Amino acid sequence: MTSASTAESASADQPDPASTAATAEPTDPKPDRVPELVRRRLATVEDRLDGHSWLATMFVVAIAAIIRFANLSHPPGKIFDEIYYARDAWALIDRAVEWNYKDNGPSYVVHPPLGKWLIGLGEWAFGYSDAEHGISVPGQLWTTAPEFGWRFSAALIGTLAVLLLIRTGRRLFRSTMLGCAAGLLLALDGFHVVLSRTALLDGFLLFFVLAAFATLVLDRDATRRRWARALAAGLDPTARGRAGRPPGGWRNWPWWRLATGVLLGCAFAVKWSALFFVPAFALLMLLWDVGARRSAGVPRPWRATMLDGFPSMVLAGVLMLVTYVTSWSGWLFSQEGYYRLAERYPGAGLSDTPVIGPLWNLVKYHQAALGFHNQLDDAHKYQSWPWQWLLLGRPVAFHWQCEGVCDATSRTEEVLLLGTPLLWWSFLPALVALVWLGLARRDWRAGTLLLFVGAGLLPWFWIALDGRTMFSFYAAPVLPFLVLAVVYVLGAIAAPTGLSGTRPTSGFDEEASRDRRLVGAVIVGAYLVLVVLCFAYFYPIFVGQGLPYAEWSARMWLGGRWI
Repeated sequence: MTSASTAESASADQPDPASTAATAEPTDPKPDRVPELVRRRLATVEDRLDGHSWLATMFVVAIAAIIRFANLSHPPGKIFDEIYYARDAWALIDRAVEWNYKDNGPSYVVHPPLGKWLIGLGEWAFGYSDAEHGISVPGQLWTTAPEFGWRFSAALIGTLAVLLLIRTGRRLFRSTMLGCAAGLLLALDGFHVVLSRTALLDGFLLFFVLAAFATLVLDRDATRRRWARALAAGLDPTARGRAGRPPGGWRNWPWWRLATGVLLGCAFAVKWSALFFVPAFALLMLLWDVGARRSAGVPRPWRATMLDGFPSMVLAGVLMLVTYVTSWSGWLFSQEGYYRLAERYPGAGLSDTPVIGPLWNLVKYHQAALGFHNQLDDAHKYQSWPWQWLLLGRPVAFHWQCEGVCDATSRTEEVLLLGTPLLWWSFLPALVALVWLGLARRDWRAGTLLLFVGAGLLPWFWIALDGRTMFSFYAAPVLPFLVLAVVYVLGAIAAPTGLSGTRPTSGFDEEASRDRRLVGAVIVGAYLVLVVLCFAYFYPIFVGQGLPYAEWSARMWLGGRWI
């Protein structure tokens, strides 16, 4: 993309992709002290208690909740990898470590515990049952079907992800309409619906990566508001030292940046693949800090950022690591976990030294788990490669049932991890358009979305060279950014002005602008309606609803690739 200064200044001069949508009011420092250009460059969205905005938000969130919680206990029993995660989750609640009840010993697991702790909270609240191991425990809050217990947290986190995407999209695009469009697309995406109704880890990973991004955007806005307020109060940004910076104090600490570090640690504590996003977060923290200082008129913004902003970036990184290690508290403070005590695993190079010993043993455990991941190359029926994911080349069947001999008269059930086809097949064209629009408008938002899509997908292309077994759900944390890319393009279609981004001072054709706005609104509305209809058509195979075999087969658009 472009340099930080170009991107930041251009974003102030360009209208948003949907300037026709309802917008939030920007900050407005005292105009007599701050030049107009500087005010525009530092402008942010104030997330006030806007009744209309929150009413629209909660309407979309309610749709998402109904889809994710309705008949959540179906299909019965553990489907796909629930057989591992639901059991490990209950073991964490029961014994604080993953436990093999059949062999009465610790389980060797290769994923961090946070996602399983969250699944376990639902089991604690609503009950857990495992007939194979003779476990039947009532819920502490309410007793329901056991499937509801181990799927509850995934459904809740999936619903909250829709809420986060709406508010983050609204802040990015300064449009409630576009924010709600992003939330609606995620709410009606089959891929996200299936992950939200299944006790797997990837939906939690998606949520925490998205939450970290949301707090990073809030940190960007908070930084710019601090500079705007300081300039309005008479700050001289060219002054040396503390005199040229906004006032300090704990109230002005970069709390949202520190929250980003904690949430990244949570994502890392769900799955290690969250580390792919860390360089993207670090780069944006740096560039956005430099951009804010340059917009405020700081003479040497890079030097000022390294002196003033870099320490808080390091602190955010420390908080990420502390959060990750904290997620292993059950393992660290118990003596039952796999590889926890040296005396139980002779020859493994473990230590029983107080304090240092458990941390060293945790490192050895991680080395063993990393070795497992590096050797994971066994063939699997539903494996796929990264270049197939956005094309829906090989979705994963979580559940399949067919009465008797499968023929045209049979009744079938399937839960297929398949993205809503019309939405997912829009991703690649949207990314191409995002590159073009980002270059033409010099818009930081386009570059940001491309950066995060690349951070979440490109490493898998490299790993694929080693032949590692992969599945389409590895793309889960990229999904919100792909949806935002589509919404960005929809906003550009609905915008009343051309790519130049400014209305001409003379000869502006207001009627032509209204015509384009109308045409853009029709195109965007038609696209959203088609996505809704596409989701409704595939809904039965997202939730395991019974279908005649012929109707199920009609939904297998890519034939054997989807079977």
